[in-house]
Amino acid sequence: MSTPDKGYVEAVPLAELRDEGRRLVTVDGAHVALFHHEGDVRAVDNRCPHMGFPLAEGSVDDGILTCHWHHARFELSCGDTFDPWADDVQAYPVEVRDGTVYVDPDPELDEPPAQHWANRLEDGLEQNLRLVTAKAAIGLVDAGVDPTEQVRSGVLFGTRYREGGWSSGLTILTLLANVLPDLREEDRKRALYQGNVHVAADCADQPPKFDQEAFGARDIPAARLQSWFRETVEVRDADGAERCLRTAIAEGCSQSELAGMLVAAATDHRYLNTGHTMDYVNKACEALDLVGWEHAEHVLPSLVEGLATADRAEERSSWRQPVDLAARLEETFERLDELVEAGEDSEWTEPDDFTDTLHGDDPEVVVVALENAVREGATVEELAAAVAFAAGKRVAQFATSNEFSDWNTVHHTFSYANAVHQLSQRTGSRELYRGVFDAAVNVYLDRFLNTPPAPLPDEGDPDANPEELLADLLETFDREGRVNDAGRLAAHYLDAGGDPARLRRRLGEALLREDAGFHTYQALEAGFAQCDERADADERRTLLVAVARYLAAHFPTRREREQTFTIAARLQRGEKVHEA
Repeated sequence: MSTPDKGYVEAVPLAELRDEGRRLVTVDGAHVALFHHEGDVRAVDNRCPHMGFPLAEGSVDDGILTCHWHHARFELSCGDTFDPWADDVQAYPVEVRDGTVYVDPDPELDEPPAQHWANRLEDGLEQNLRLVTAKAAIGLVDAGVDPTEQVRSGVLFGTRYREGGWSSGLTILTLLANVLPDLREEDRKRALYQGNVHVAADCADQPPKFDQEAFGARDIPAARLQSWFRETVEVRDADGAERCLRTAIAEGCSQSELAGMLVAAATDHRYLNTGHTMDYVNKACEALDLVGWEHAEHVLPSLVEGLATADRAEERSSWRQPVDLAARLEETFERLDELVEAGEDSEWTEPDDFTDTLHGDDPEVVVVALENAVREGATVEELAAAVAFAAGKRVAQFATSNEFSDWNTVHHTFSYANAVHQLSQRTGSRELYRGVFDAAVNVYLDRFLNTPPAPLPDEGDPDANPEELLADLLETFDREGRVNDAGRLAAHYLDAGGDPARLRRRLGEALLREDAGFHTYQALEAGFAQCDERADADERRTLLVAVARYLAAHFPTRREREQTFTIAARLQRGEKVHEA
């Protein structure tokens, strides 16, 4: 009497399977769908890999197993799918001995889980498949893969497969990677999923990017390459600018020098693309901090198209009438070297009323205050920090009597000012002072959106229960228009001695369950980044009020992406999604 190979477990008499055509069996805990088809015995996991429907209830014809729920099709002998959105189903080896079918419930995997889910993430990105991307995000984390690997996959995909270059999707992925430490453990999977979903959507139906080559010449001074780069961007020659940038990378220019090239071009004109261009420069650099600067040749050239084609604020009437703000700044920039050199031996102390000055209604007073600060030794970083707070306070005090779209106006200024501040810690480029002045002018232009300003929340009860306030805050985001309530609850949580890290986790939790738009993601990350830069508790309170109010203005949404993630998470836990 013959016996099956080691590892095989008795499943069903062959005659019974032949008569029934199929049978669901449980073998060492594995739920296996057995089929007798075309004279052969086949075995696959009973759970459809798409959404878990029992494959034993599917149809088999011509060697193809079809799931009845969403019509995913599988090659029965090996489990491979015809439909990439469904994933392959696990096939099990079978043996027939002495009229009995045996199944190996623990076959050697074709690839380890980490490799399988990495491949599926690529599929999700390439074909813009949300459920596949969600499964991959969960599967990779559960397999112990460093989250940076998912970020790297998204960044390299997004910079390769979008002709228009860096855009909102890559920015969302990078900023969510930045805030991963602030999030609950279960929300980190959501963040990686949401980030890569936006990258895939950005690239869907777009032509890939075809690279220009670096110049063949070497030993070109960095200063000359920067000059060429700025000149080509100036005349909107994206191809020429890309060759200059690629040459600088090939020449081994430092991170600071590369950032300086980009910053100089981004500030040769005013407030490009309502601030997005500078934010993209900053986020591309931050992405390289995460995935490695050895990928600079793939990532940084994706910025060039945006730099060369950007709208320039001096071409808009708001910068020219009734006050020619662009011309006034040009006067300052012509004297910038003189101002900086005058303050080289001085240390600037920010005046107590500096934010009020920046919030004033006379642009000349604002510009002169900034000039004086530079003359008194203010570094780019110090001045950028001051302007970024003034921009954040505009958001915290945004008057809801304004049109809803005006939230974007104050937000753009804040995200731009934050980008300038972050870049000031990366490069010593003197040109970045121009970004500080641009941000301050926009703080001035936004003054009407604080007329009258929404008051910052009064001091809350120090004996209040912080956990109850956090619970109320999350419920507030379930109802439209609870802007002031959200700001009050965030502030009063801090006033009651609540842990700021817990508040940030709650805000992140609220964000990641929504179908948030690009600006909402930016608002949260910029607020968190600016909080990290400040020791003053009142300033941190104001910034977190700004985040809470902005989120509340844009919530709730339909939460379609959260539904997809929830399905993926239930499938990974082995739940039966098709049942109540």
